Amino acid sequence: MQIKLWGVRGSLPSPLTNEEYSSKLQRILKLAVDKKIKTHGEIDSFLDSLPNELRYTFGGDTTCVTVQSSSGKLYILDCGTGVRRVGNMLMEGPCAQGKGEINIMFTHNHWDHIQGLPFFRPIYVPGNVLNFYSPYKNQKECLEKQMSTPFFPATFEGTPSTKNYFLIDHAVHEPIILEEDLKVSIYPLKHPQGCYAYKFEQNGKIFIFATDTEFTGEIIERMDNKTNFFKNADLLILDSQYTLNEAFLKVDWGHTSYTMAVNCAANWNVKKLVMTHHEPAYSDDLLQENYLLALEHAQNLGGVDTEILLAVEGMVFEL
Repeated sequence: MQIKLWGVRGSLPSPLTNEEYSSKLQRILKLAVDKKIKTHGEIDSFLDSLPNELRYTFGGDTTCVTVQSSSGKLYILDCGTGVRRVGNMLMEGPCAQGKGEINIMFTHNHWDHIQGLPFFRPIYVPGNVLNFYSPYKNQKECLEKQMSTPFFPATFEGTPSTKNYFLIDHAVHEPIILEEDLKVSIYPLKHPQGCYAYKFEQNGKIFIFATDTEFTGEIIERMDNKTNFFKNADLLILDSQYTLNEAFLKVDWGHTSYTMAVNCAANWNVKKLVMTHHEPAYSDDLLQENYLLALEHAQNLGGVDTEILLAVEGMVFEL
């Protein structure tokens, strides 16, 4: 499996401001002067040496992740604004001729997880087939509502692509076989109006995507007595929106602190944790600061073998 991050911001898009961009440039140029960079040949190695918060921006698009199976088939998880760029990529292939088949899965229907769909170009091409998978019986209605009058100039049902809807019934407690060697299962999460984690399993590898969830010590303990859903994942992409202090101020808002995310990964023997759904009010500097504190917390816990990363748009993982 190949997993790629297209949108990692929570709640609403938060593009880099001109002031933030200017600040980054000034700091980078000052470092370049200090290192006495004089030739073009030195630029690449200099850029590679920069700290994370200067080397790139973590990203401002809302949630979207793709999973490409070993057969090459693509599955899209959520349609935040990051899905616009997925659509642009797909329009370089069969989708441009109306010969594309696209599989989209939804964790829930809060706006930041569906708001990119009206700008997903393949839905406007006749002949393209979109397969929507969801745990919600009203999925079709939710997608139609956000493109209804007076909120959008085109209606969802009026777009010329073919649309199929498949209900994922959590009550069945059985994984869905997507391909001969690829299966997916879901798990309900604590979030206002609900949300579901998705687990993909292929060739002995496990990838879990758990956005928009509020994990607490009590919830983890209760889960450990009931389920092994999250245990031994090779890759866990997990909501880590808040600092611990902010999480205490926003109880029942449905999001996890980076401290608790590290606790989860350690408790579940996760090989690699990627912290995502970044708070839109957090700058790149603050996100990096929180990331370093998360690493420090893992070290203080002791015995944590999990590799911990901060989600960056464009990141790719091979399982």
